[in-house]
Amino acid sequence: MPTAKPSSRLSHILRFTFFVLLLTSCSPTPAPFPTETATLSPPILLTPDTVTLDTETPSPTPIPQNPRPQYTLDVQFNYSTKTAIVNETIVYTNNSPDTLSSLVLAVEPTCTQSFTLNGMAINGVPTSNYIFDYRNAQAYIRHRLEIPLPEPLAPNGQVTVQINFGLILPIVGNFSDEASLCSQIYGYTAQQINLVDWYPFIVPYVAGKGWILHNPWYYGEHLTFEAADFDVAVTFTDGSLPVIASSGEEVSDPAATTRRFRIEAGRTFALSFALDYRVVTKNVGDVIIHSYYFLPYETAATAVLNATAQSFEIYSQRFGPYPHKTLSVVQGDFNDGMEYSALYYHSKGIYNNYDGTLMNHLTAVSVHETAHQWWFEQVANDQGFEPWLDESLATYSEIVYYETVQPDVLTKWWWTYRFDPYVPLNQVDSRIYEGDGQRPYWNKIYLNGAHFQQDLRTRIGDEAFFAFLRDYLAQMRGKIATTDDFFRILRQHTSADISDLITQYFQNPH
Repeated sequence: MPTAKPSSRLSHILRFTFFVLLLTSCSPTPAPFPTETATLSPPILLTPDTVTLDTETPSPTPIPQNPRPQYTLDVQFNYSTKTAIVNETIVYTNNSPDTLSSLVLAVEPTCTQSFTLNGMAINGVPTSNYIFDYRNAQAYIRHRLEIPLPEPLAPNGQVTVQINFGLILPIVGNFSDEASLCSQIYGYTAQQINLVDWYPFIVPYVAGKGWILHNPWYYGEHLTFEAADFDVAVTFTDGSLPVIASSGEEVSDPAATTRRFRIEAGRTFALSFALDYRVVTKNVGDVIIHSYYFLPYETAATAVLNATAQSFEIYSQRFGPYPHKTLSVVQGDFNDGMEYSALYYHSKGIYNNYDGTLMNHLTAVSVHETAHQWWFEQVANDQGFEPWLDESLATYSEIVYYETVQPDVLTKWWWTYRFDPYVPLNQVDSRIYEGDGQRPYWNKIYLNGAHFQQDLRTRIGDEAFFAFLRDYLAQMRGKIATTDDFFRILRQHTSADISDLITQYFQNPH
Protein backbone atom coordinates (compact mmCIF):
# COMPACT_ATOMS: atom_id res chain seq x y z
CA MET A 1 0.00 0.00 0.00
CA PRO A 2 1.42 3.45 -0.84
CA THR A 3 2.88 5.37 2.06
CA ALA A 4 4.13 8.94 2.41
CA LYS A 5 7.82 9.75 2.30
CA PRO A 6 9.26 10.20 5.81
CA SER A 7 9.86 13.91 5.34
CA SER A 8 6.23 14.64 4.46
CA ARG A 9 4.39 11.93 6.40
CA LEU A 10 3.27 14.19 9.26
CA SER A 11 1.82 16.81 6.94
CA HIS A 12 0.03 14.12 4.97
CA ILE A 13 -1.50 12.68 8.13
CA LEU A 14 -2.64 16.11 9.28
CA ARG A 15 -4.17 16.88 5.91
CA PHE A 16 -5.97 13.55 5.85
CA THR A 17 -7.21 14.11 9.42
CA PHE A 18 -8.62 17.49 8.40
CA PHE A 19 -10.29 15.87 5.36
CA VAL A 20 -12.00 13.23 7.50
CA LEU A 21 -13.05 15.81 10.12
CA LEU A 22 -14.47 18.03 7.39
CA LEU A 23 -16.59 15.19 6.05
CA THR A 24 -17.75 14.25 9.53
CA SER A 25 -18.63 17.82 10.50
CA CYS A 26 -20.66 18.29 7.31
CA SER A 27 -22.65 15.08 7.71
CA PRO A 28 -26.21 15.69 8.91
CA THR A 29 -27.26 13.54 11.86
CA PRO A 30 -30.86 12.73 12.83
CA ALA A 31 -31.34 14.70 16.05
CA PRO A 32 -31.42 14.09 18.93
CA PHE A 33 -29.54 10.82 18.48
CA PRO A 34 -25.75 11.10 18.27
CA THR A 35 -23.91 9.83 15.21
CA GLU A 36 -22.16 6.56 15.97
CA THR A 37 -20.42 6.12 12.66
CA ALA A 38 -17.55 3.68 12.93
CA THR A 39 -14.40 5.78 12.49
CA LEU A 40 -10.79 4.69 12.50
CA SER A 41 -7.73 6.53 13.69
CA PRO A 42 -6.29 8.60 10.83
CA PRO A 43 -2.79 7.03 10.62
CA ILE A 44 -3.96 3.84 8.89
CA LEU A 45 -1.54 3.76 5.98
CA LEU A 46 -3.60 6.31 4.05
CA THR A 47 -2.28 9.31 2.14
CA PRO A 48 -4.11 12.14 0.37
CA ASP A 49 -3.56 10.27 -2.90
CA THR A 50 -5.67 7.37 -1.69
CA VAL A 51 -8.71 9.52 -0.98
CA THR A 52 -8.77 11.30 -4.34
CA LEU A 53 -11.93 10.61 -6.31
CA ASP A 54 -12.06 10.80 -10.08
CA THR A 55 -14.78 13.43 -10.30
CA GLU A 56 -14.82 13.73 -14.08
CA THR A 57 -18.44 13.63 -15.20
CA PRO A 58 -19.14 10.33 -16.96
CA SER A 59 -20.20 10.51 -20.59
CA PRO A 60 -23.92 9.91 -21.12
CA THR A 61 -24.66 6.33 -22.14
CA PRO A 62 -27.87 4.77 -23.42
CA ILE A 63 -29.90 3.22 -20.61
CA PRO A 64 -31.06 -0.33 -21.39
CA GLN A 65 -34.48 -1.57 -20.30
CA ASN A 66 -34.46 -2.33 -16.55
CA PRO A 67 -30.66 -2.39 -16.26
CA ARG A 68 -29.06 -3.96 -13.23
CA PRO A 69 -26.90 -1.94 -10.84
CA GLN A 70 -23.26 -1.87 -11.95
CA TYR A 71 -20.51 -2.14 -9.30
CA THR A 72 -16.87 -1.43 -10.12
CA LEU A 73 -14.43 -1.88 -7.24
CA ASP A 74 -10.69 -1.18 -7.29
CA VAL A 75 -9.16 -2.77 -4.18
CA GLN A 76 -5.67 -1.82 -3.00
CA PHE A 77 -5.01 -4.51 -0.40
CA ASN A 78 -2.12 -4.84 2.02
CA TYR A 79 -2.07 -8.51 2.94
CA SER A 80 0.42 -8.16 5.77
CA THR A 81 -1.50 -5.42 7.61
CA LYS A 82 -4.99 -6.70 6.65
CA THR A 83 -5.99 -3.25 5.41
CA ALA A 84 -7.46 -1.97 2.16
CA ILE A 85 -8.30 1.19 0.30
CA VAL A 86 -11.18 0.80 -2.15
CA ASN A 87 -12.47 3.02 -4.92
CA GLU A 88 -16.05 2.00 -5.68
CA THR A 89 -18.31 3.19 -8.48
CA ILE A 90 -22.01 2.31 -8.55
CA VAL A 91 -24.14 3.06 -11.58
CA TYR A 92 -27.73 2.78 -10.39
CA THR A 93 -30.95 2.96 -12.39
CA ASN A 94 -34.27 3.61 -10.73
CA ASN A 95 -36.34 0.65 -11.92
CA SER A 96 -39.25 1.49 -9.62
CA PRO A 97 -42.34 3.55 -10.52
CA ASP A 98 -41.48 6.05 -7.77
CA THR A 99 -39.27 9.12 -7.93
CA LEU A 100 -36.43 8.74 -5.41
CA SER A 101 -35.08 11.63 -3.36
CA SER A 102 -32.25 9.62 -1.82
CA LEU A 103 -30.44 6.30 -1.97
CA VAL A 104 -30.04 3.87 0.94
CA LEU A 105 -26.95 1.69 1.19
CA ALA A 106 -26.01 -1.12 3.55
CA VAL A 107 -22.48 -0.83 4.97
CA GLU A 108 -21.97 -4.04 6.93
CA PRO A 109 -18.34 -3.45 8.03
CA THR A 110 -19.52 -0.60 10.28
CA CYS A 111 -20.86 -3.29 12.60
CA THR A 112 -17.28 -4.33 13.40
CA GLN A 113 -15.95 -0.76 13.32
CA SER A 114 -13.64 -1.68 10.45
CA PHE A 115 -14.88 0.87 7.90
CA THR A 116 -13.90 4.46 7.14
CA LEU A 117 -15.73 6.57 4.58
CA ASN A 118 -13.06 8.77 3.00
CA GLY A 119 -14.93 10.54 0.21
CA MET A 120 -18.02 10.46 -1.98
CA ALA A 121 -19.26 11.96 -5.23
CA ILE A 122 -22.63 11.96 -6.99
CA ASN A 123 -22.49 12.16 -10.79
CA GLY A 124 -18.89 13.32 -10.49
CA VAL A 125 -19.59 16.09 -7.96
CA PRO A 126 -18.03 15.60 -4.49
CA THR A 127 -20.51 15.60 -1.62
CA SER A 128 -20.46 15.30 2.14
CA ASN A 129 -24.25 15.32 2.40
CA TYR A 130 -25.13 11.93 3.82
CA ILE A 131 -26.65 10.37 6.93
CA PHE A 132 -24.83 7.50 8.60
CA ASP A 133 -26.81 5.55 11.21
CA TYR A 134 -30.52 5.81 11.50
CA ARG A 135 -33.08 5.24 14.21
CA ASN A 136 -36.47 3.94 13.23
CA ALA A 137 -39.38 2.93 15.44
CA GLN A 138 -37.81 -0.43 16.24
CA ALA A 139 -34.07 -0.04 16.62
CA TYR A 140 -30.85 1.67 15.69
CA ILE A 141 -29.68 0.57 12.23
CA ARG A 142 -25.96 1.23 12.37
CA HIS A 143 -25.19 -0.09 8.92
CA ARG A 144 -27.52 2.29 7.08
CA LEU A 145 -26.03 5.00 4.86
CA GLU A 146 -28.54 7.38 3.31
CA ILE A 147 -27.42 9.69 0.52
CA PRO A 148 -29.81 12.54 -0.39
CA LEU A 149 -29.66 13.14 -4.13
CA PRO A 150 -28.98 16.63 -5.52
CA GLU A 151 -31.81 16.07 -8.01
CA PRO A 152 -34.78 13.67 -7.69
CA LEU A 153 -34.22 10.42 -9.56
CA ALA A 154 -37.23 9.77 -11.78
CA PRO A 155 -38.29 6.28 -12.94
CA ASN A 156 -35.69 4.95 -15.41
CA GLY A 157 -33.32 7.71 -14.33
CA GLN A 158 -29.69 6.86 -13.69
CA VAL A 159 -27.16 8.10 -11.14
CA THR A 160 -23.48 7.37 -10.56
CA VAL A 161 -22.15 7.15 -7.00
CA GLN A 162 -18.42 7.10 -6.26
CA ILE A 163 -17.18 6.09 -2.82
CA ASN A 164 -13.65 5.86 -1.46
CA PHE A 165 -13.41 3.86 1.75
CA GLY A 166 -10.87 2.14 3.94
CA LEU A 167 -11.00 -1.21 5.71
CA ILE A 168 -9.03 -2.47 8.70
CA LEU A 169 -10.13 -6.07 8.94
CA PRO A 170 -11.09 -7.59 12.30
CA ILE A 171 -10.20 -11.06 13.48
CA VAL A 172 -12.99 -13.40 12.43
CA GLY A 173 -15.47 -13.85 15.27
CA ASN A 174 -13.50 -11.66 17.69
CA PHE A 175 -16.33 -9.17 18.13
CA SER A 176 -18.09 -7.42 20.97
CA ASP A 177 -21.57 -8.56 22.00
CA GLU A 178 -23.24 -6.11 19.64
CA ALA A 179 -20.87 -6.83 16.78
CA SER A 180 -21.46 -10.56 17.24
CA LEU A 181 -24.63 -9.98 15.24
CA CYS A 182 -22.40 -9.37 12.24
CA SER A 183 -20.93 -11.97 9.95
CA GLN A 184 -18.83 -14.64 11.61
CA ILE A 185 -16.85 -14.91 8.35
CA TYR A 186 -15.79 -11.34 7.49
CA GLY A 187 -12.22 -10.55 8.53
CA TYR A 188 -9.06 -12.62 8.89
CA THR A 189 -7.77 -15.70 10.68
CA ALA A 190 -4.30 -17.17 10.96
CA GLN A 191 -4.81 -18.84 7.58
CA GLN A 192 -7.16 -16.77 5.44
CA ILE A 193 -8.74 -13.39 4.70
CA ASN A 194 -12.46 -13.19 3.90
CA LEU A 195 -14.13 -10.23 2.25
CA VAL A 196 -17.86 -10.89 2.50
CA ASP A 197 -20.52 -8.14 2.62
CA TRP A 198 -17.53 -5.84 2.63
CA TYR A 199 -18.52 -2.92 0.38
CA PRO A 200 -21.42 -0.43 0.50
CA PHE A 201 -24.28 -1.56 -1.70
CA ILE A 202 -27.64 -0.05 -2.60
CA VAL A 203 -30.39 -2.09 -1.00
CA PRO A 204 -33.55 -3.00 -2.93
CA TYR A 205 -36.31 -0.44 -3.23
CA VAL A 206 -39.85 -1.83 -3.40
CA ALA A 207 -42.75 0.41 -4.36
CA GLY A 208 -45.17 0.67 -1.47
CA LYS A 209 -42.58 -0.59 1.03
CA GLY A 210 -39.52 1.58 0.51
CA TRP A 211 -35.92 0.51 1.05
CA ILE A 212 -35.44 -3.06 2.32
CA LEU A 213 -32.78 -3.06 5.03
CA HIS A 214 -33.19 -4.91 8.32
CA ASN A 215 -31.15 -5.11 11.48
CA PRO A 216 -28.69 -7.96 11.98
CA TRP A 217 -29.82 -10.77 14.27
CA TYR A 218 -28.25 -13.55 16.29
CA TYR A 219 -29.09 -16.15 13.65
CA GLY A 220 -30.37 -16.15 10.10
CA GLU A 221 -29.52 -13.68 7.35
CA HIS A 222 -30.91 -10.14 7.38
CA LEU A 223 -29.79 -8.72 4.01
CA THR A 224 -31.70 -8.62 0.74
CA PHE A 225 -29.83 -8.15 -2.52
CA GLU A 226 -30.72 -6.97 -5.98
CA ALA A 227 -29.08 -8.77 -8.88
CA ALA A 228 -26.14 -6.66 -10.07
CA ASP A 229 -23.06 -6.80 -12.29
CA PHE A 230 -19.63 -6.66 -10.65
CA ASP A 231 -16.18 -5.81 -11.98
CA VAL A 232 -13.60 -6.16 -9.19
CA ALA A 233 -9.85 -5.52 -9.42
CA VAL A 234 -7.50 -6.49 -6.58
CA THR A 235 -3.90 -5.29 -6.21
CA PHE A 236 -1.73 -6.52 -3.34
CA THR A 237 0.33 -3.47 -2.45
CA ASP A 238 2.81 -5.30 -0.22
CA GLY A 239 3.89 -7.75 -2.93
CA SER A 240 2.02 -10.72 -1.47
CA LEU A 241 0.82 -13.41 -3.89
CA PRO A 242 -2.03 -15.26 -2.19
CA VAL A 243 -4.37 -17.68 -3.89
CA ILE A 244 -7.74 -15.99 -4.56
CA ALA A 245 -11.18 -17.58 -4.38
CA SER A 246 -13.79 -15.31 -5.89
CA SER A 247 -17.46 -14.96 -6.71
CA GLY A 248 -16.52 -13.94 -10.23
CA GLU A 249 -14.70 -15.45 -13.14
CA GLU A 250 -11.11 -14.25 -13.40
CA VAL A 251 -10.58 -12.17 -16.54
CA SER A 252 -6.93 -11.30 -15.91
CA ASP A 253 -3.66 -13.21 -16.00
CA PRO A 254 -3.34 -14.99 -12.60
CA ALA A 255 0.30 -13.90 -12.59
CA ALA A 256 -0.54 -10.22 -13.10
CA THR A 257 0.02 -7.64 -10.39
CA THR A 258 -3.63 -6.66 -10.51
CA ARG A 259 -6.17 -9.49 -10.58
CA ARG A 260 -9.60 -8.83 -12.06
CA PHE A 261 -12.89 -10.70 -11.63
CA ARG A 262 -16.34 -10.26 -13.13
CA ILE A 263 -19.80 -11.67 -12.58
CA GLU A 264 -23.12 -10.70 -14.12
CA ALA A 265 -26.47 -10.86 -12.30
CA GLY A 266 -24.82 -11.73 -8.98
CA ARG A 267 -26.38 -10.93 -5.64
CA THR A 268 -23.15 -10.23 -3.77
CA PHE A 269 -19.42 -10.41 -4.40
CA ALA A 270 -17.17 -12.39 -2.05
CA LEU A 271 -13.39 -12.82 -2.02
CA SER A 272 -11.16 -15.08 0.02
CA PHE A 273 -7.35 -14.92 0.08
CA ALA A 274 -4.86 -17.39 1.54
CA LEU A 275 -1.18 -18.07 0.98
CA ASP A 276 -1.65 -21.80 1.55
CA TYR A 277 -4.83 -22.61 -0.33
CA ARG A 278 -4.77 -25.82 -2.35
CA VAL A 279 -7.46 -26.37 -4.95
CA VAL A 280 -9.06 -29.27 -6.81
CA THR A 281 -11.32 -28.59 -9.77
CA LYS A 282 -13.92 -30.27 -11.93
CA ASN A 283 -15.74 -29.19 -15.06
CA VAL A 284 -19.49 -29.67 -15.38
CA GLY A 285 -20.33 -28.66 -18.91
CA ASP A 286 -18.83 -25.20 -19.38
CA VAL A 287 -18.80 -24.42 -15.64
CA ILE A 288 -15.60 -24.83 -13.60
CA ILE A 289 -16.10 -25.88 -9.97
CA HIS A 290 -13.26 -25.19 -7.54
CA SER A 291 -12.77 -26.63 -4.06
CA TYR A 292 -10.27 -24.58 -2.02
CA TYR A 293 -8.83 -26.26 1.06
CA PHE A 294 -5.95 -26.47 3.50
CA LEU A 295 -3.71 -29.45 4.09
CA PRO A 296 -4.31 -32.18 5.23
CA TYR A 297 -7.95 -32.05 4.03
CA GLU A 298 -7.55 -33.11 0.41
CA THR A 299 -9.79 -36.18 0.80
CA ALA A 300 -12.65 -34.21 2.36
CA ALA A 301 -12.17 -31.33 -0.12
CA THR A 302 -12.41 -33.77 -3.01
CA ALA A 303 -15.61 -35.21 -1.51
CA VAL A 304 -17.01 -31.67 -1.30
CA LEU A 305 -16.07 -31.11 -4.94
CA ASN A 306 -17.75 -34.33 -6.05
CA ALA A 307 -20.95 -33.70 -4.06
CA THR A 308 -21.11 -30.12 -5.34
CA ALA A 309 -20.61 -31.20 -8.94
CA GLN A 310 -23.10 -34.05 -8.69
CA SER A 311 -25.81 -31.93 -7.07
CA PHE A 312 -25.05 -29.15 -9.55
CA GLU A 313 -25.93 -31.50 -12.41
CA ILE A 314 -29.09 -32.71 -10.66
CA TYR A 315 -30.34 -29.21 -9.86
CA SER A 316 -29.58 -28.00 -13.38
CA GLN A 317 -31.79 -30.77 -14.74
CA ARG A 318 -34.56 -30.52 -12.14
CA PHE A 319 -34.75 -26.75 -11.63
CA GLY A 320 -33.06 -24.96 -14.51
CA PRO A 321 -29.65 -23.80 -15.76
CA TYR A 322 -26.91 -22.18 -13.69
CA PRO A 323 -26.07 -18.70 -15.02
CA HIS A 324 -22.40 -18.25 -14.07
CA LYS A 325 -19.11 -19.63 -15.36
CA THR A 326 -17.58 -20.72 -12.06
CA LEU A 327 -18.61 -22.03 -8.64
CA SER A 328 -16.14 -22.03 -5.74
CA VAL A 329 -16.23 -23.86 -2.42
CA VAL A 330 -13.96 -22.50 0.31
CA GLN A 331 -12.91 -24.33 3.46
CA GLY A 332 -13.34 -21.83 6.25
CA ASP A 333 -10.85 -21.43 9.05
CA PHE A 334 -13.83 -21.07 11.39
CA ASN A 335 -16.93 -23.01 12.37
CA ASP A 336 -19.50 -21.43 10.11
CA GLY A 337 -20.71 -21.69 6.53
CA MET A 338 -22.54 -19.36 4.19
CA GLU A 339 -23.64 -18.97 0.61
CA TYR A 340 -22.64 -16.11 -1.69
CA SER A 341 -22.84 -15.58 -5.42
CA ALA A 342 -20.96 -18.42 -7.17
CA LEU A 343 -19.16 -19.20 -3.91
CA TYR A 344 -19.90 -20.78 -0.56
CA TYR A 345 -17.96 -21.44 2.63
CA HIS A 346 -17.79 -24.70 4.55
CA SER A 347 -17.13 -24.92 8.27
CA LYS A 348 -13.79 -26.52 9.10
CA GLY A 349 -15.51 -28.67 11.72
CA ILE A 350 -17.37 -30.78 9.18
CA TYR A 351 -14.16 -31.45 7.26
CA ASN A 352 -12.82 -33.00 10.46
CA ASN A 353 -15.90 -35.21 10.78
CA TYR A 354 -16.01 -36.51 7.21
CA ASP A 355 -16.28 -40.33 7.27
CA GLY A 356 -15.90 -41.13 3.57
CA THR A 357 -19.59 -41.76 2.86
CA LEU A 358 -22.51 -39.82 1.44
CA MET A 359 -24.38 -40.31 4.72
CA ASN A 360 -22.43 -37.48 6.28
CA HIS A 361 -23.00 -33.90 7.32
CA LEU A 362 -20.27 -32.72 4.93
CA THR A 363 -22.22 -34.04 1.94
CA ALA A 364 -25.61 -32.81 3.18
CA VAL A 365 -24.34 -29.27 3.72
CA SER A 366 -22.43 -29.28 0.42
CA VAL A 367 -25.55 -30.02 -1.60
CA HIS A 368 -27.59 -27.59 0.52
CA GLU A 369 -25.21 -24.72 -0.14
CA THR A 370 -25.01 -25.65 -3.81
CA ALA A 371 -28.81 -25.39 -3.97
CA HIS A 372 -28.54 -21.80 -2.78
CA GLN A 373 -27.11 -20.98 -6.20
CA TRP A 374 -30.71 -21.47 -7.32
CA TRP A 375 -32.66 -20.45 -4.18
CA PHE A 376 -30.91 -17.23 -3.11
CA GLU A 377 -28.64 -16.48 -6.05
CA GLN A 378 -31.06 -16.77 -8.96
CA VAL A 379 -34.31 -16.31 -7.03
CA ALA A 380 -33.72 -13.94 -4.14
CA ASN A 381 -36.04 -13.14 -1.24
CA ASP A 382 -36.28 -10.93 1.81
CA GLN A 383 -34.04 -13.04 4.03
CA GLY A 384 -34.99 -11.20 7.19
CA PHE A 385 -38.77 -11.30 6.81
CA GLU A 386 -39.32 -14.32 4.53
CA PRO A 387 -36.34 -16.63 5.07
CA TRP A 388 -38.38 -19.77 4.40
CA LEU A 389 -38.44 -19.04 0.68
CA ASP A 390 -34.77 -19.87 0.15
CA GLU A 391 -33.99 -22.04 3.17
CA SER A 392 -36.87 -24.49 2.86
CA LEU A 393 -36.13 -25.01 -0.83
CA ALA A 394 -32.39 -25.38 -0.27
CA THR A 395 -33.06 -27.89 2.50
CA TYR A 396 -35.56 -29.82 0.39
CA SER A 397 -33.03 -29.82 -2.45
CA GLU A 398 -30.93 -32.10 -0.23
CA ILE A 399 -33.73 -34.67 -0.56
CA VAL A 400 -33.83 -34.17 -4.33
CA TYR A 401 -30.11 -34.93 -4.42
CA TYR A 402 -30.23 -38.00 -2.18
CA GLU A 403 -33.28 -39.55 -3.85
CA THR A 404 -31.61 -39.16 -7.24
CA VAL A 405 -28.30 -40.69 -6.16
CA GLN A 406 -29.59 -43.61 -4.07
CA PRO A 407 -33.29 -43.28 -3.17
CA ASP A 408 -33.83 -46.43 -1.11
CA VAL A 409 -30.98 -45.88 1.32
CA LEU A 410 -30.05 -42.21 1.32
CA THR A 411 -33.53 -40.70 1.40
CA LYS A 412 -34.48 -42.76 4.45
CA TRP A 413 -31.19 -41.83 6.09
CA TRP A 414 -31.84 -38.11 5.43
CA TRP A 415 -35.20 -38.11 7.18
CA THR A 416 -33.80 -40.10 10.10
CA TYR A 417 -30.64 -38.05 10.46
CA ARG A 418 -31.70 -34.58 9.42
CA PHE A 419 -35.33 -34.26 10.45
CA ASP A 420 -36.58 -36.87 12.92
CA PRO A 421 -34.40 -35.83 15.91
CA TYR A 422 -35.99 -32.38 16.02
CA VAL A 423 -39.41 -31.29 17.21
CA PRO A 424 -41.65 -30.30 14.28
CA LEU A 425 -42.84 -26.71 14.49
CA ASN A 426 -45.25 -24.75 12.34
CA GLN A 427 -44.87 -21.06 11.59
CA VAL A 428 -42.75 -21.77 8.53
CA ASP A 429 -43.26 -18.14 7.49
CA SER A 430 -41.64 -16.68 10.63
CA ARG A 431 -39.20 -13.79 10.42
CA ILE A 432 -35.67 -14.34 11.71
CA TYR A 433 -36.58 -12.23 14.75
CA GLU A 434 -39.41 -14.66 15.64
CA GLY A 435 -37.31 -17.79 15.75
CA ASP A 436 -37.22 -18.13 19.58
CA GLY A 437 -33.58 -19.23 19.42
CA GLN A 438 -31.34 -20.72 16.78
CA ARG A 439 -32.45 -24.35 17.10
CA PRO A 440 -36.19 -23.52 17.00
CA TYR A 441 -35.49 -21.16 14.09
CA TRP A 442 -33.79 -23.96 12.13
CA ASN A 443 -36.63 -26.32 12.97
CA LYS A 444 -39.27 -23.89 11.74
CA ILE A 445 -37.65 -22.47 8.64
CA TYR A 446 -35.32 -25.20 7.36
CA LEU A 447 -36.75 -28.51 8.53
CA ASN A 448 -40.46 -27.93 8.81
CA GLY A 449 -40.16 -25.82 5.68
CA ALA A 450 -38.71 -28.86 3.91
CA HIS A 451 -41.50 -31.01 5.34
CA PHE A 452 -44.04 -28.60 3.86
CA GLN A 453 -42.35 -28.96 0.46
CA GLN A 454 -42.54 -32.75 0.82
CA ASP A 455 -46.23 -32.68 1.74
CA LEU A 456 -46.92 -30.24 -1.09
CA ARG A 457 -45.17 -32.56 -3.55
CA THR A 458 -47.16 -35.55 -2.28
CA ARG A 459 -50.41 -33.62 -2.60
CA ILE A 460 -49.95 -32.29 -6.15
CA GLY A 461 -47.70 -35.02 -7.61
CA ASP A 462 -44.14 -35.07 -8.89
CA GLU A 463 -44.91 -33.75 -12.36
CA ALA A 464 -46.76 -30.67 -11.13
CA PHE A 465 -44.29 -30.06 -8.27
CA PHE A 466 -41.17 -29.98 -10.43
CA ALA A 467 -42.95 -28.10 -13.21
CA PHE A 468 -43.83 -25.51 -10.58
CA LEU A 469 -40.23 -25.23 -9.34
CA ARG A 470 -38.91 -24.83 -12.88
CA ASP A 471 -41.50 -22.15 -13.59
CA TYR A 472 -40.88 -20.43 -10.26
CA LEU A 473 -37.19 -20.20 -11.17
CA ALA A 474 -37.95 -19.03 -14.72
CA GLN A 475 -40.43 -16.34 -13.68
CA MET A 476 -38.47 -15.04 -10.68
CA ARG A 477 -34.87 -15.42 -11.92
CA GLY A 478 -33.01 -12.20 -11.24
CA LYS A 479 -35.87 -10.89 -9.09
CA ILE A 480 -36.78 -10.83 -5.41
CA ALA A 481 -39.57 -13.32 -4.79
CA THR A 482 -42.22 -13.07 -2.10
CA THR A 483 -44.47 -15.63 -0.45
CA ASP A 484 -47.29 -14.30 -2.62
CA ASP A 485 -45.18 -14.99 -5.73
CA PHE A 486 -44.55 -18.55 -4.54
CA PHE A 487 -48.24 -19.35 -4.16
CA ARG A 488 -49.28 -17.38 -7.25
CA ILE A 489 -47.00 -19.44 -9.47
CA LEU A 490 -47.88 -22.65 -7.62
CA ARG A 491 -51.56 -22.15 -8.38
CA GLN A 492 -50.72 -21.92 -12.08
CA HIS A 493 -49.65 -25.58 -11.89
CA THR A 494 -52.27 -27.20 -9.66
CA SER A 495 -55.89 -26.88 -8.68
CA ALA A 496 -55.41 -29.15 -5.66
CA ASP A 497 -56.81 -27.93 -2.37
CA ILE A 498 -53.83 -27.21 -0.11
CA SER A 499 -55.67 -25.06 2.44
CA ASP A 500 -55.07 -27.64 5.18
CA LEU A 501 -51.31 -27.59 4.49
CA ILE A 502 -51.25 -23.82 4.70
CA THR A 503 -53.14 -23.95 8.00
CA GLN A 504 -50.76 -26.60 9.32
CA TYR A 505 -47.50 -24.91 8.36
CA PHE A 506 -48.13 -21.18 8.10
CA GLN A 507 -49.16 -18.55 10.59
CA ASN A 508 -50.45 -16.18 7.89
CA PRO A 509 -53.02 -17.10 5.19
CA HIS A 510 -51.82 -17.32 1.59
